[in-house]
Amino acid sequence: MAGSQVTVVIFLVLFAAAVYIAAGLLLLRWLVGRFRQNAAAKPSRPFRAVRAAVFALAALGILCLLYARFVEPNWLAVERVRIVAPRLPAGARPVRLVLISDLHVEATPRLEEKLPDVIARERPDLILYAGDSLNAAEGLPRFRRCMTRLSAIAPVFAVRGNWDGWLHVPRLEGTGVRELKGEGARLEVRGTTLWIAGIPVGSPVAPDRVLAAAPPGALRIMLCHWPEDAEAAPPGAFDLCCAGHTHGGQITLPFYGMPLAMSEADRKYQRGLYRLGPGWLYVNRGIGMEGGRGIPRVRFGSRPEVTVIDLVPQ
Repeated sequence: MAGSQVTVVIFLVLFAAAVYIAAGLLLLRWLVGRFRQNAAAKPSRPFRAVRAAVFALAALGILCLLYARFVEPNWLAVERVRIVAPRLPAGARPVRLVLISDLHVEATPRLEEKLPDVIARERPDLILYAGDSLNAAEGLPRFRRCMTRLSAIAPVFAVRGNWDGWLHVPRLEGTGVRELKGEGARLEVRGTTLWIAGIPVGSPVAPDRVLAAAPPGALRIMLCHWPEDAEAAPPGAFDLCCAGHTHGGQITLPFYGMPLAMSEADRKYQRGLYRLGPGWLYVNRGIGMEGGRGIPRVRFGSRPEVTVIDLVPQ
């Protein structure tokens, strides 16, 4: 975390501790008074106001924790983006792609069963998956079932994320998903040629080499896990780069903006659409949650996301 993030986290922890200690003492005072049947004078108005504020803050904190744990992680958002792609011929029909990332499937089901139905309703021409599949080995069958259902909707292309190496079992084999390992794939969509350049985490092949192999005039889409990999491509090498990894911050406070659960490097491209030279970068907030390393498995201010991107001609 950056210094400012650490400062905010420390302040929030100390503030929450002070609120709950104060609430506990006030509750104890009330219980002792009830036990002794204290007939002392009625507390002053300022005291009653402070007591009400402390109890309200304590209740609000509990509600926020419950929301972040049980509500927002299951509250899927469909974000829609329209991008003008100069390489699309004039008069060509738009190309619709769906971007998802960071499923982080757990032992307990969450959105994996719902996801294919949501995506099918969008009628995409292709689906891109930006990696990070599992938090628990028990979730592997559910992850594979989800990806199999997605591949029945439209061609699915995937890259490896930084969490995809810990479980040495087949993740995508037999699901119909094509995993790109530092290579490109050609796809024809109603007469428009697409080139999907897949750059997984740890790819030995530079993005410029994969993008340079695109057929002449093809619409170039770069798929990677880390958003910063988009900067490794020369300006103008891609029309659109799709990435994940950041979870949109995963924990983002209202009015503060800066995420509390991301590293310093991740903050440059946090979520949404960015202009990179003549091309575009879109960072998806992901579906699941990362945990450990000081990051609780909660979401706050960063709902799980399915991104629907329409590429249209000028």
